[in-house]
Amino acid sequence: MGTIDTAAADAAQRSERGRREFADVMTFEPPADSSPTATSGLIDFVFAEVWTRPVLSRRDRRFVTLSCVADSDSEQDLVDHVYAALNSGDIAITEMRETVLHFAVYAGWPKASRFNIVVDIQWDRIHRERGLPLPPPEPLLPLVTPSDPEERLVQGTATFKDINCMPFAPDRDNPYQGAGILNFVFGEMWVRPGLDMRARRLITVACVGFQDAPLPILSHVYAALKSRDISFEEMDELALQFGAYSGLPKAAYLGHVIGEQKARVLREWRDEAGTTS
Repeated sequence: MGTIDTAAADAAQRSERGRREFADVMTFEPPADSSPTATSGLIDFVFAEVWTRPVLSRRDRRFVTLSCVADSDSEQDLVDHVYAALNSGDIAITEMRETVLHFAVYAGWPKASRFNIVVDIQWDRIHRERGLPLPPPEPLLPLVTPSDPEERLVQGTATFKDINCMPFAPDRDNPYQGAGILNFVFGEMWVRPGLDMRARRLITVACVGFQDAPLPILSHVYAALKSRDISFEEMDELALQFGAYSGLPKAAYLGHVIGEQKARVLREWRDEAGTTS
């Protein structure tokens, strides 16, 4: 009986920890739903075990989670996590809007349109709940890249190489590569103010993970690790957070790629150290 009692006490403590963490992260009380999905899954695992882990900050975990729920077809989850991220102050409204734009590039504009609408509605809700007037829309952030098309392509090419940790970039010989990848994605979006490089890495890895895109998963995991923007340990935590919101099968594949790219980066670092010594 002692073992049974201890196990029951441990389970009760875990559930209580999960409910406290849910309220802290989500900024509202946990659901009264008593189904196994809500209790054993959401409360006892996702909030008691995943959100409480070290290595990644709560802010870091928000960027991964927002990407995953924006991709899902669960409207309420998207509403809840946008509200929580803004209401907690973990992500500022300007950062949230930049997150929507970055998400649009890697997960698609139609889903980003829904994401953007939810952001507007929740931002208004937060101000109504606080009895505050809704501030006027913030001005668009200034472009930091050249307006001249040729200069912009040159800078986009250099940015592509830098962000992807590659010595080459795609040719500009078609609209997708020239106007899309070089001119906009790397000629503007990745270098826009309003969102730091670390956040952009977190969003991108999550997006390519749920898109089931083998080459982008490989290249963006590699670049995030090689650049040291995300450490090996942080990348493992990203995969776990991703698994909680996009599913463990997809997270298992992401984890496999992470393992391969860790080994690759370590080999390259050793080779580079040998070259410079």
